[in-house]
Amino acid sequence: MRNTISTGLFRVTAVLLASATLAGCSLFGGSDDRYKPAPLTAVLPEVAVQNAWKTQVGSGSGLGFAPSIVNGAAYAATPDGAVVKVDLQTGGIVWRAMVDKKLSAGAGSDGKVTAVVTREGAVVALDESGQVKWRAQATSDVSVPPVVGYGVVVVRSGDYRVQAFNAETGDRIWSVQRPGPALTLRAAARMVMIEGLVISAIPGGKLIGINAVSGDVQWEGTVAIPKGSSDLERVIDVVGAPVVLGQLMCAVSYQGRIVCFDIAAGGRPAWAKDFSSLVGLALDTLHVYAPNQTDVVTALNIQNGSAVWAQEALKNRKLTSPAAVASTVAVGDYEGFVHFLAQKDGHLLARVSVGGGAIRSPLLATPQGVLVQTGDGALVMLALK
Repeated sequence: MRNTISTGLFRVTAVLLASATLAGCSLFGGSDDRYKPAPLTAVLPEVAVQNAWKTQVGSGSGLGFAPSIVNGAAYAATPDGAVVKVDLQTGGIVWRAMVDKKLSAGAGSDGKVTAVVTREGAVVALDESGQVKWRAQATSDVSVPPVVGYGVVVVRSGDYRVQAFNAETGDRIWSVQRPGPALTLRAAARMVMIEGLVISAIPGGKLIGINAVSGDVQWEGTVAIPKGSSDLERVIDVVGAPVVLGQLMCAVSYQGRIVCFDIAAGGRPAWAKDFSSLVGLALDTLHVYAPNQTDVVTALNIQNGSAVWAQEALKNRKLTSPAAVASTVAVGDYEGFVHFLAQKDGHLLARVSVGGGAIRSPLLATPQGVLVQTGDGALVMLALK
């Protein structure tokens, strides 16, 4: 029991100290203007952004919540237990469910099974009509959205386990665990499922590729290596979701690097660049885009990692993971604004308020535009004209 409590306290301490440092708040009540959010300046719109539709999911938001997009539909959840399937074209609700517990993560879906996780670590699977199909218990709390596919529901729990449940029955079929450091960062993280592999971050700046059906570990890659003399200095975790484009898979870490792995070469690093982010990255055929830990949005050449541009106008505005859509890069902020930057040079193209306070979920690129899950639990589709 002593070890369990100590580990929990270490994690909480890491989060609190990191938050205080990033916010620029002194533990003795002072403040530092260097960490104040940049004031918004006027933007002459160069692209027309239209609020195509808005649909209320439920109430609230959190780091563990990100919509899943499958076959023209979005599946989303909110902390109050609401889960919905929404038509991406119209915003119409196909089905709505209310789980009888508060949620910590969701929603993962393959279009047939949709999964969410309660604050007690219970995995809840819903069927194609939104009815509860089964419930199963993860080994600890879950703050990463589940992924679903290849007949399994996969979650990553707070005890560093990646575990899979049979999508039809809820039976646990495999579990993979790696030892974790004393301190970890509680930040936005997501798993992805690619061609039968579950790609998940594991503590200490690594990614792991697991066969979705068998649970066999197929690949491990290092995004960054911990540095420093103290546990706090050595906190290093992969954030956001790894993103695949062509033969490259790219990921970014806090207090570490951006790395693009060459899939065709067995997952060896193609290039790496020192970088620190709290939210994740996006790709297009030319660039890798990511806000750094002070919210300077940066573009790197996707072939070699060389710096292309950096936009400081949104500094310290607590940005979301970005979405690359058409010729723009979109990021949300702590006041409910979505900012559109030019992919070629980073200058501001447009700004739209979606309301609802701080946007914490990642922005998602869709054929219809940018999908936003707002801070007050709505889905908004922003279409570019």
